Amino acid sequence: MEIANSVALVTGANGGLGQYYVEALRSRGATKIYAAARNPNLLADLVATDPNTIIPVALDVTNEESVNQAAAQCQDVTLLINNAAVGFNQGLIAASDLSQARMEMEVNYFGTLMMCRAFASVLKQIGGGAIVNMVSMVARVNLPFNGSYSASKAATLSLTQGVRAELAAQGTLVIAVLPATIDIGMGKAYPDPKVSPEEVVNDALQAAIDGVEDVYPGEQAKQMAAQLLKDPKAFEKAIAVMLPSSTH
Repeated sequence: MEIANSVALVTGANGGLGQYYVEALRSRGATKIYAAARNPNLLADLVATDPNTIIPVALDVTNEESVNQAAAQCQDVTLLINNAAVGFNQGLIAASDLSQARMEMEVNYFGTLMMCRAFASVLKQIGGGAIVNMVSMVARVNLPFNGSYSASKAATLSLTQGVRAELAAQGTLVIAVLPATIDIGMGKAYPDPKVSPEEVVNDALQAAIDGVEDVYPGEQAKQMAAQLLKDPKAFEKAIAVMLPSSTH
């Protein structure tokens, strides 16, 4: 698909990669960008940069009614970017309880799934369009000190593959974006190397243009993907030493 003249919706547009997606879409000529957030008041500064193009949308991806309302409001979407996510840097056994693990699944997995379900028919009516799901390299190998987040992203990768298969007949391109450490948010506390948010976003949008289904932005992600292909068990063992700092 073409980014120029597209109509995009970006979830989690109020922070993290969301703002970078909005800016990149605008610079590439998208005619309308729905910037979605649970609290649209937080989008005021972003919308002010181009109020004719950037349209704020109230959206809670964990609430099915809110998701369906957004789909009803945004019937002209040609490009859906599922960017909203949460992560709490906790282990699976070390966590004091399951509340944060459940929230990661609610946002990262079920939220993405509800958005795909709600917008599948919207994309069908315009001839297919594209869905971009922000996944992560930890979807392919669990990072133990962020174990429950990794598990939620593994679920997101699996749903991306399933949605891709179900929507192939209607011509919808479904993309998994699998970066490693991004130099933004909680990633700033991680050791180098990191990939810039601009590179992640540009690679994802270029994948939509080129029809690429899985994209690995940054050298770190590409190297990890190669290691997983060469010897997945050895790479799992190498990552396994990165344990949570405490146990409950």
